[in-house]
Amino acid sequence: MKKTTPSISNRKARHNYHIHDKIECGIALVGSEVKALREGKAALADSFARIEEGEIFLYNLHITSYEKTGSFMVEPLRVRKLLLHKRQINKLLEKTSKKGFTLVPLSVYFNNRGIVKVEIALASGKNLYDKRETIKKRESDLDIKRAMRNR
Repeated sequence: MKKTTPSISNRKARHNYHIHDKIECGIALVGSEVKALREGKAALADSFARIEEGEIFLYNLHITSYEKTGSFMVEPLRVRKLLLHKRQINKLLEKTSKKGFTLVPLSVYFNNRGIVKVEIALASGKNLYDKRETIKKRESDLDIKRAMRNR
């Protein structure tokens, strides 16, 4: 029986940004970070990705240290390298150079083979009225579903 592993998601990203493109990439982890991720001990709340010198890095991904780690402790907020092909990085660099676009991680999960993957998105910030509009739409959809269910 295969054990299911938790997926860590960034709920605020969909609220604060318009999502344009999504891409799946690998992440370079050290020590017991993978075991901590399997336990779901990570937070994507304020994290973002940045392209520097032809490589892409993930900032502010908080991975709590694994309890049973011996003397090899890793800093929870260290900068982590994302693994993408050069062609993909250049494409993202071209798109993020436009005004208002940024790279935001949406989720960290394990694929079918048990490898840690990060889903990042090319996003642009929402204005306050866009956020209100999204909330209104969500609430009206819920009201419609309730009405259909009670019918």
